[in-house]
Amino acid sequence: MKLRTAIALGTLALTATLASAQQGVGKDEILLGSIQDLSGPLAGFGKQARAGMLLAVDEINEQGGINGRKVKLLVEDSGYDPKKAVLAAQKLVNQDKIFMMVGHIGTAQNMAAMPVQFEKNVANFFPITAAREMYEPFHKLKYSFAAPYYDQMRLAVPKLVKEKGAKKVCTLYQDDDFGLEVLKGGEDGLKTIGMEFAEKTSYKRGATDFSSQVSKMQASGCDFVVLGTIIRETIGAIGTARKLGYNPTFIGSSAAYTDLIHKIGGKAMDGLYATMTVQNPYTDEQTPGIRFWANKYKTKFNEDPTVFSVYGYLIINTFATAANKAGKNLTTDSFIKVMDNTTIQPDMFGSPLQTFTATKRLGSGAARLSQITDGKWKVVSDYVGDMPAKK
Repeated sequence: MKLRTAIALGTLALTATLASAQQGVGKDEILLGSIQDLSGPLAGFGKQARAGMLLAVDEINEQGGINGRKVKLLVEDSGYDPKKAVLAAQKLVNQDKIFMMVGHIGTAQNMAAMPVQFEKNVANFFPITAAREMYEPFHKLKYSFAAPYYDQMRLAVPKLVKEKGAKKVCTLYQDDDFGLEVLKGGEDGLKTIGMEFAEKTSYKRGATDFSSQVSKMQASGCDFVVLGTIIRETIGAIGTARKLGYNPTFIGSSAAYTDLIHKIGGKAMDGLYATMTVQNPYTDEQTPGIRFWANKYKTKFNEDPTVFSVYGYLIINTFATAANKAGKNLTTDSFIKVMDNTTIQPDMFGSPLQTFTATKRLGSGAARLSQITDGKWKVVSDYVGDMPAKK
């Protein structure tokens, strides 16, 4: 009888120990997961973000890891498809048993994957999308670093419209959650200066021909165009406009702030404005710190880094800083406790000051403007806007 009781108690103790063990945190390893577009329309972004993450992981592990644990990063491909993002999240969360999802790219993809994560208490840390849904409605497992597309355009559009003395404003936007955020931000920003869009035209994700949309805006006499576009759509729309002799002021969101625009689009892209935070890390200029980092990246991956490389790098390093502070007994709860009292100082890439609290899960709502001049992005404004009020 006593033996049976002892066995039963031992089994219960073992079960309790296993139940309390933190998923993704082993004796010698912390397992992180990320979902990127490695084969779809944003593969350029996804591959760069993955490389930036891997560079940070290597540096952290070379320095002994996080409280003695090495970091391991597992990356799945969504192809920029929300359905594939769900499957990828299910694999990472339920099969691989990751501790945290880091830097997942895409608005619709994050929206689809988050329920899978939250069911297993897996946080969504610093997704690479500037949609408001990444921190609203509040959820203890949401943390966002990117100034929302809505706020970017709400603040930047009226400011630039006034600077340019624009008379008529049009918009071309992607017909999805991302594009609508840009549209709404632009609309509300224009209201503050007593204006509204003279023409609104959209396109379906994956479109390659923008001649009808551009012709419509040209016929409307718009001298200022707000772009809710990403890579090839930005290039396609501006390239089409240039061929038609149509040269309004173009402004895009941070989704259009990438070196791929001028590398692929060429001279025609000169003059484009975009909202942004961190600088694109060109290897031959900027500060010595950025130049050193950019060349280190190029040596490792045999390609130039981009702003998405920086996003990936900073996301992993921010995670590591908080995880280190959480101590040896790293759990989701101990990580959250640290993040809820975290201030992140501006870095060499020009990130704004970010703060997080128990009720505030967006680090900063501030953004600034860059413009393509002579084939390179140049910062042309200070930060506009600030962090939203605490909720």
